[in-house]
Amino acid sequence: MPSLRIYVDSILEGAAPKVEREALTHVERLALVRRHGDFSLAYSSAVQNKLSYFGDADGYIAFGTKMKHHFALGDPVAAPAHRPDYIRRFVEAAGSPWFVQIGEETARVLAGLGYKVNRFGIDTRLTLPEHDFSGKRNETVRYSERWLLKKGFSFEEDRRTIHLDEIARLSQNWRGDRIVKRWEMGFLNRPFADHLGSDMRRFVLHGPDGELVALLDFDPLFADGKVIGYTTAFKRKHIDASPHAEVGLTKFAVDRFREQGISVVTLGLSPLVDIGPSGFDESDFWRNIFQRAYGSPWVNRRRFNLQGQAAFKRRFHGVEEPVYIAFRKGTYVEMLGLLRLVKAI
Repeated sequence: MPSLRIYVDSILEGAAPKVEREALTHVERLALVRRHGDFSLAYSSAVQNKLSYFGDADGYIAFGTKMKHHFALGDPVAAPAHRPDYIRRFVEAAGSPWFVQIGEETARVLAGLGYKVNRFGIDTRLTLPEHDFSGKRNETVRYSERWLLKKGFSFEEDRRTIHLDEIARLSQNWRGDRIVKRWEMGFLNRPFADHLGSDMRRFVLHGPDGELVALLDFDPLFADGKVIGYTTAFKRKHIDASPHAEVGLTKFAVDRFREQGISVVTLGLSPLVDIGPSGFDESDFWRNIFQRAYGSPWVNRRRFNLQGQAAFKRRFHGVEEPVYIAFRKGTYVEMLGLLRLVKAI
């Protein structure tokens, strides 16, 4: 059956509107991200396998193709003043592609091109140094760190000294507690790698006996060639780890970034949270579906714990910034293609 699915997918993808792909190398993509990668998905769009690229030497739009349709991943990686031009050219070339997890500026451009724009969830932004963990509302976050230290746990940044096989074992253990165990999600999240990519940061938690209990990997955010912030890319923890592990380790990492003069940390997408009116022309049908999916016990138990992920990120009291999904034709077939592209089904 998998081979038949792959065969059918190849036929359908061959029938998608022909888009001229820009053959940007890994090095060239990272160079563009270092100049213009100021949003959460920028780095992932440059290093994730199986993506295609539309653009030129000055910028690109990353996209995936599934079931005859193209899906753009995030905003264009280009100078902000030039992003509307990349969007317009890609829309014309790709036959009304969907745009997934985009910011407000991209949404506004697409609305002007006749797209419907719906809210798709939120990204949580911690603006440093103003955001800290003082005050009553952050008491539980501080408690998690204190509890771990009192119990003999230790935090550190991994300077690429932990053996990769130890990281692989932790990741395998973590997968054993996932709702979907057979594969990792893609597109919106790239697959986890034991090793760190260029400019990534990793923070780890060790137990009282020295065992690796949890890790957090961060992708860099850039502006004009300089790292300005980080976004949460991956988290892994032992299946039997305390609930305090992830909270305490996140606090430790954010505190280190603040001390180092980093200006922002984003916690990444919380899908389908706060799906209210987008402020643009939108699909009432998909807004209702998104709201129902977020509240569905079956979805949260059997497919993806949307509510649990949102609750975790809200512990840190950051600024919740809406992200959007945009389309001209919002049919079931296209949505099925997107769900298969992100490996949700």
